[in-house]
Amino acid sequence: MNFLQKFDNPKNIRLTMFKKAFDLALERNLKTIVETGTSRGKIKFFFFKKYNWKDGMSTIMFANFAKFINGHLHSCDISQVNIDNAKKFTKHFSKNITFYVEDSVSFLKNFSKPIDLLYLDSFDGHDPLKASSHQLNEIKNALKNIHKRSLILLDDKGSKTNLSINFLLQNNFKVIYETDHQVLFEKKEFY
Repeated sequence: MNFLQKFDNPKNIRLTMFKKAFDLALERNLKTIVETGTSRGKIKFFFFKKYNWKDGMSTIMFANFAKFINGHLHSCDISQVNIDNAKKFTKHFSKNITFYVEDSVSFLKNFSKPIDLLYLDSFDGHDPLKASSHQLNEIKNALKNIHKRSLILLDDKGSKTNLSINFLLQNNFKVIYETDHQVLFEKKEFY
């Protein structure tokens, strides 16, 4: 996965987790990626958009991975501006991405395909109570699409994950990898 080298930046504090998730997804032949909370990018000099490493740049990394595995990324965000920025970053991967402008809970409730890799990073964590409640509702609405080989990756540990970690642990999931910022889960009965 040589494409990951371009994301090896000291400011990209989430790269280690993405490498782990991509290795496992490749090993399990996972092809359908669902992301809530699209990478926003950063405006510089009024019109020029550049990578926002603090943001993690998940959408562009998932897009690269989707092309690499001949898979598909479904990326949802409530903001049309965020979607438009992400489309600019991922224009070379448009065959492997579908964007949705919608509330993520509603999107996941209506999403009908099996989810191989679920990445939850919507709703800024400035209000941990609201953000945690939102992420919990996302998980509850996505569970119908999760199968025994699926991976669930939660972002912003400690600000958005306060309810969802316990919910997953109580519903037959286990933590398989954890960093200061993210937690990766799989179903307990996988092995």
